[in-house]
Amino acid sequence: MSLSRILIADDHKILAEGVRSLLEPEFEVVAVVSDGRELIDAAKTHLPDIIVSDITMPCLSGIEAAVQLRDAGVAAKFIFLTMHSDVAYARRALEAGAAGYVLKHSVSSELVTAIREAIQGRTYITPLIAGGLLQSYRDGDSGSHEAPQRLTARQREVLQLVAEGRSAKEIAAKLGVSVRTAEAHKANVMTALELRSTAELVQYAIRNGLISVD
Repeated sequence: MSLSRILIADDHKILAEGVRSLLEPEFEVVAVVSDGRELIDAAKTHLPDIIVSDITMPCLSGIEAAVQLRDAGVAAKFIFLTMHSDVAYARRALEAGAAGYVLKHSVSSELVTAIREAIQGRTYITPLIAGGLLQSYRDGDSGSHEAPQRLTARQREVLQLVAEGRSAKEIAAKLGVSVRTAEAHKANVMTALELRSTAELVQYAIRNGLISVD
């Protein structure tokens, strides 16, 4: 029987290689990538069964990558391996189609179990937040974080790149658009979110887990 194919996405190389070492005895690791755009390209190239991804990554968040791959018809199941223990992140991950949510400090004890569950068509949520997550659904709580659903996929990409400190020229080059178009996207993002400065935009991105303050 062939091994399940795993793609790992995390911008912390030491952790990513540790995850590879943990998984390789039981699964085939087809690629390890370090940002959301690489994740999308690698997923389309390798067509893995499971994607193990961080949430907060350069260029594109893991959640946004999951949404774009789902919309593109890529059938891989996502397991988020993250430092974010706030149930608002877990809710956003599940809304993006996640099959698992594991905290990084539990990786050695939970990740393989989460992958096995996903392969069987089940969803695994770390017990460390499962109770709080269930209670948030019972309470009808949409979470303390503002899911940027008012933005288009392209605007969400621009939001993250601006928050990472990229210039309009750098954003234009990365997205394959003109500088004027990149500037227009930024302006539209700020209008849609009712933000008045780049500093407010950065604060918004941090609250939504698009960039890390580490």
